Amino acid sequence: MRFLVRDRILGIGDDWWIEDEHGRKVYLVDGKAMRLRDTFELKDAQGQVLIDIHQKMLALRDTMVIERGGEALAKIKRKRLSLLRNHYRVSLVDGTELDVSGKILDREFAVEYDGELLAVISRRWLTIRDTYGVDIVRDDADPALLIAVAVCVIHLAEKEGEEDQDD
Repeated sequence: MRFLVRDRILGIGDDWWIEDEHGRKVYLVDGKAMRLRDTFELKDAQGQVLIDIHQKMLALRDTMVIERGGEALAKIKRKRLSLLRNHYRVSLVDGTELDVSGKILDREFAVEYDGELLAVISRRWLTIRDTYGVDIVRDDADPALLIAVAVCVIHLAEKEGEEDQDD
């Protein structure tokens, strides 16, 4: 399954569609403005909220939380020691951990579980400058969850980049 995502998807308060490889609108990322914390909703084409995404308020490191139906599903934060590449850990509530690594700000990274590739996020396949692809490799993977993970990781990386520029 391949999805196309516009770069500006992460603008708080902006709404952006995610299309499938046939150009059909599949998901809407609804950025919520005027909130104390960064908040997004991932909705299906009919407007039903599938996943809530928000920044955890009290955490030592920036952390994003993914919820489904009001129940926690995952937490995402940067790994402590990741000198050569960007690395993020996705901790699912069932104890499963996903590893996200690559050039996050360039939208070139992989999502893996126990060394097995689940999804690849890349601009390489596309000629449209402000678009990147989310290619979900495994048929049994949860596309909404993997897209939410991509949104969180990119958002966290952009915040870190802004903080580094401020220093």
